[in-house]
Amino acid sequence: MTHDLYDIINRRRDVRGEFTGALVPAATLDRVLAAAHAAPSVGLTQPWDFVVVRDRELRAAFHEHVTHERDVFAATLDGDAAARFARIKIDGVLESTLSVVVTYDAARGGPAVLGRHAIADAGLYSVCLAIQNLWLAATAEGLGVGWVSFYREEFLRDLLGIPAAIRPVAWLCLGPVSRLADVPDLERHGWRRRAPLDQVRHENHWGG
Repeated sequence: MTHDLYDIINRRRDVRGEFTGALVPAATLDRVLAAAHAAPSVGLTQPWDFVVVRDRELRAAFHEHVTHERDVFAATLDGDAAARFARIKIDGVLESTLSVVVTYDAARGGPAVLGRHAIADAGLYSVCLAIQNLWLAATAEGLGVGWVSFYREEFLRDLLGIPAAIRPVAWLCLGPVSRLADVPDLERHGWRRRAPLDQVRHENHWGG
């Protein structure tokens, strides 16, 4: 089982172009969301919600917004960076079977959240743990997940009717895939290389 866990961690990919659009069985989706909901959270607040988005018109509207934001970012690049970015597909919003939007409710469990008094972002970190659980569970189920980050929070909040006090943290494309790439897309396209562990590991003090 230990080897299975490490294999899942290393096989996990940010999927963009490999979605097949095939059905995700209801029981499978329930297991993946239950894994996300089982994540640890500061003060046991469980400050997340999961909005399952299947509607084609909603996804098309979001994709149009994402495309615009992609153009905004592309306009900041030049030279080799612009050429590399032009080859990179940034989302699978329309190709994936469905999407899951994960949100953060800072008021949940308040006003006195055990463990959050000194680190205001601890609740947001909890939501990120739920996202990681979802991602690993989906990988174990043979599904792909793609985190789309080319959007404005205000647009997504308005699109899905998310209350003003709730923060949308992630739009995750989810569904069966033809394969999971051996090499992450950004490495394959030469955008960045993964750093070795010894480059980011320290002992006792920074730089130690």
